[in-house]
Parts: sequence; structure tokens; C-alpha cells
Amino acid sequence: MLGAEGASTAIESYQSQAQQLMKDYLLADTFVPYSSILVGIFACKLVYELTQLLSAFYFKSYSSLSIIKRIEWNNRAISTVHAVFITGISLYLVFKSDLYNDNALSGYITYRSSFLSTSALGTSIGYFIADLVMIVWFYPSLGGLEYVIHHLLSASSIAYAMITGEGQLYTFMILISEATTPGVNLRWYLDIAGLKRSRAYLVNGVVIFLAWLVRTF
Repeated sequence: MLGAEGASTAIESYQSQAQQLMKDYLLADTFVPYSSILVGIFACKLVYELTQLLSAFYFKSYSSLSIIKRIEWNNRAISTVHAVFITGISLYLVFKSDLYNDNALSGYITYRSSFLSTSALGTSIGYFIADLVMIVWFYPSLGGLEYVIHHLLSASSIAYAMITGEGQLYTFMILISEATTPGVNLRWYLDIAGLKRSRAYLVNGVVIFLAWLVRTF
């Protein structure tokens, strides 16, 4: 009987902790995180539509592509814009701003967050959600299971940092690696355009290699 009472007390304790976690994080100041996610999703839609419109006007080869290739073309434009955005924000927050400067603010660095940092993470989550939906919808044309797992893990880890405010510094340090994405996408564009043997394709490959070396160290 005593064991049953102890188990019941433990369950009530866990429930209380879960409710407190929900109150402290998921239900506290939800406007900025969730609205930034929506902004990220709508931004992806806007970039997709603009890419479709401008590419058909400025690139003659675009219209000759298959439907799925045109979708991937537009999708990679979204990926590139997100990479430029989140890399720029990450570099600023990690190296330039006072948010993670020991001499500017008190408290542990791992618990610091701001309106800008939270909004940027929310926008990035919006991108991962939108891209994941496209990958699943056109599966496996835009990527296989590894892409699905990558996006799920990325969105989950970024969401944790955004909601709790914990570890945002390290999250942005990892997101700096998105700097290589525009080069990878450009390589795909050059290949599709029939410029695989061009000097631009070679230079692009060298730049990607050097960028990966810098990121590794």
C-alpha cells in the first residue's frame, strides 16, 4: 500500500513539473516565437513565387526544365535566401553584438536571448517547416529520408533554443555553417544550366571546399 502511495506521489510530482515547464516556456510570451515562425513560412512562399516569376523572365533555360526541376530550382532559391539571412544574423549575434559579451551583460551566456535572437530562430524554424513540407509532398524528388531526418532534428533543436532561451549562442554558432549552402545551390544551378565545365563551376567548387575547411576548424 505504501509503495502504491509512493508511486502516486511520484506521478503527481512529474505532472506538476510538466505543468510548470508548460507554463514557464510554452505558454509564456508566445507572440514573438510563433509569429516569427509564421513570418518564416510566408517568407518562403514569397521567395518561391518571386523566383518562379523572375526566373521565367530572366533565364531562358528555366522554361525548358521539367516541372520537378523547376520546383527544385525555386526550392533552392528559398534555401539560399534562408542561408544568407541566418548566416548574417548568426555572425552578428555571435561576434558583433553585446548579447554574448561577458563584459556587457551579467548572467550565464547559455541563458541569454533577445528579441532579435528569438525572432531569427523562429524565422529559421518557419523555413525548415516549409521546406520539410515540400520535401514530403514531392518525396523523394527533393530529397530522401536523410533530408527529412535532418530537417526534423534541426527544427526540433532550434525550437528548443527558441522556446526555452537556453543554448542560443551555440545554436547560432552551428547555424553559421549555413554559409556553405549558397555555394552548393549555385553549383546545382550551374550544372542545370549546362555550365559544368565552365570556370565559374570550378571556382565555385574551390570556394565550397575552402568554406568547408574553415567551418571544420
